[in-house]
Amino acid sequence: MEAYRRILQTYWGYNRFRPLQEEIISSVAGGKDTLALMPTGGGKSITFQVPAMAKPGLCLVVTPLIALMRDQVSQLTERKIKAVAIHSGLSRFEIDVALDNCIYGDFKFLYLSPERLSSPLFKARLEQMRVNLIAVDEAHCISQWGYDFRPSYLEICKIRETLPNVPILALTATATKAVAADIQKRLDFKKPNIIRQSFERKNLVYWVRQTEDKPLYLLKILHQQAGSAIVYVRSRRKTVEIAKLLFDKGIAADYYHAGLESEDRARKQLNWKSNRTRVMVSTNAFGMGIDKADVRLVVHWDLPDSPEAYFQEAGRAGRDGRQAFAILLFHPGDKASLNQSFTVRFPELNTIRAVYKALGHYFQLVPGTGKGQIFEFDLNDFSQKFGFHTLVAYHSLKHIERAGYLVLTDDIDLPSRIHFRVGRDDLYKFQVVNKQFDGIIKLILRLYTGLFMNFVPINEAKLAKHANTKTEIIERVFTHLHNQGIIYYLKPTKKPRLLFSAEKLDEKSLLLPVDTYGWREKESRTRLDTMFFYAESNDRCRSQILLMYFGEKDPFRCGQCDFCKSNDHSDHEDPNDMKDTIVELVGDGKKDIKSIYAAIDAPATVVDDCISQLVEEGRLTMKDGFFFL
Repeated sequence: MEAYRRILQTYWGYNRFRPLQEEIISSVAGGKDTLALMPTGGGKSITFQVPAMAKPGLCLVVTPLIALMRDQVSQLTERKIKAVAIHSGLSRFEIDVALDNCIYGDFKFLYLSPERLSSPLFKARLEQMRVNLIAVDEAHCISQWGYDFRPSYLEICKIRETLPNVPILALTATATKAVAADIQKRLDFKKPNIIRQSFERKNLVYWVRQTEDKPLYLLKILHQQAGSAIVYVRSRRKTVEIAKLLFDKGIAADYYHAGLESEDRARKQLNWKSNRTRVMVSTNAFGMGIDKADVRLVVHWDLPDSPEAYFQEAGRAGRDGRQAFAILLFHPGDKASLNQSFTVRFPELNTIRAVYKALGHYFQLVPGTGKGQIFEFDLNDFSQKFGFHTLVAYHSLKHIERAGYLVLTDDIDLPSRIHFRVGRDDLYKFQVVNKQFDGIIKLILRLYTGLFMNFVPINEAKLAKHANTKTEIIERVFTHLHNQGIIYYLKPTKKPRLLFSAEKLDEKSLLLPVDTYGWREKESRTRLDTMFFYAESNDRCRSQILLMYFGEKDPFRCGQCDFCKSNDHSDHEDPNDMKDTIVELVGDGKKDIKSIYAAIDAPATVVDDCISQLVEEGRLTMKDGFFFL
C-alpha cells in the first residue's frame, strides 16, 4: 500500500487513508469486483482515483450527476491530473474531442453519464481506450429495488463484454440488503464482494421536533448551535422566503436552487464554503459534490420522501468527525400535504401515455424515429402548450424514463467553452496579421490552459474585466474568431436535455406494465411511510430506525438523539415546576437558550416544550435570540 499512500500524499496532501478506503483500494488493486457501501462524506472518490493513478491507462467513472462530474474534473485538473467529462449537454464535436483525448492524450479519468454508454460514438472509441478500472458512482441507480432506478445504468454491464478483465468498483451511500445483492448481479460480479462501513454516524445527533411553529424553532436552533448550516426545503419559493426570514433576524443566510444562473450559484457556494454565509437554505440541488467538512447543522424543514434521501442529506453534517446535528422539523399538517403530493408522483397510466404522445408533437417526431436524438427541453413550455400540470408532466416523464424510452436530465448549466481549432504556429501567424485580436488571444492563453487539447470553460465577464472592456465586446470578438476558424466558441447551455433512448412509438405501444408500475408505487409508499414512522415515533432511537432500515441487525441506541436523551432523564422535575423555574430565571434579566439549558438539569427537548408552552401562554417573549418576561 506504500505506493498508494505516496499518490495520496503527492496529489491530495493526506498522509493516511480514512477508515475503509485502504481496504477498498486493496480489493480493487487485486482485480476484484467490489461493492463499497460508504456513508456520505466517507471519501468515496479517493477509492477509485488513487488506484487508477497507480496503473497505466484510464479510469471510466459512470455517474448521473453532471454537477458532480464538473466539480471532480475541476478538482482533478487543479491537481494537474488530466480528466474530462462527457454527458448529454455537450455537442457531438465536444464529445469527439474528449474521446480522442482519452485515446491519445494521456488522460487518466473519463467521467461519463450513463446514457452515453449506448451511443455508437462511445462504443466505437471504447475499444481503443486502455481502461484500468470502471467506477460506478450512485450504484443503487442500477437496481429496480433502489429508490432512484435509471435504466441507462443497465448499459454498464455491456461494457464488460468489451473489457472483460477490467474490475468494477461500485459505490453507494444508500443501499438496503436487497439493493446491494441486486447491484452485484446487475454488474455481473465474478464473485460477491461487499466492503461496507456501518451506516452509524456516532458524531451525528439525530433530532425530530414536532412543532406548530417551525420558524420559531428554526431560529432557536440556530441561536443555540453555532457553525455552518444547511436548511433543506422542498420548493424554490421556500428557499427565498426562509432565507429572508433568517436574514431579517440577523443571521447570515442565503438561498440556493437549481433555477439560479451559474454565476449566482458559484458565488453563493463560495460565500457559504468560506463562511461569509452561515446558513444556506436550499432544495436538494445543494450539497452534491460540495466538499465542506465543518457543517455543524443540517435542518430539514420538510420531510424527505425516503430514508435514503434523508440519510444522504443529513449526512452532509459533521464530515470532520466532530459532533453535528441533523434535525427534522415536523408539523402535524405535513403528513396530509405529503400524502397529497405522493398521488401526483403516480399519475394515471392514461395520463402518462398522453404526455408521451404530446412529446412526439412537441418535437415533431413520427413513430419509428428519434432514437439517439437529444433535444433541449423546457418543461414549463411543454406543460403550458399541452395543458398538463407541470408536476404531473414531470413525474409522467420520469415513469417513461424508468421504462427505458428516454432520459431527462436536470438543468445542464454549462458555461461558455472555447477550443482552439488551429495549432500554435498557425495561431501566431494569425496574431501577426490581425493585431486587433492579439491582446485578447494572449489574455485567453494567460488565464486558461488546455485550450489546444480540449474545450475549456471560460467566463466572458472575467475576461472583460481583465481587458477593461464590456462583456458584449468579448462575446463579439469570440464570435468573429469562431467564424474565422480560429476557435470553437460554444455559448452557455442551461436548459435540460431530453434524449430518446428508444424509437418514438405510438402511445398505444408504450409498455408500462401495470404490475411494475403498481410495484414501484408500493415501494415508494413504503419509503414514505418509513419517514412518517421516523418523524412520529416516540418509542425508538432515531439512529436505530435508520440503521435497521439499511439492514443492520440489533443496532445499539445512540444515546444522544431526542428519544435517547428523554429516556435517559425519566426523573426530571414536573413540567409545571420547570416552567416556574424558567420564569424565575428570566425574571433576573434577559436570558438566551444556552443559559436556560445550563441552569436546568433536563433534556433539551423537555426544556423546549416548557418554553414553547410559556410562549404560547404569553408568559415569555423572544427577540433576537433572547427571552423576556
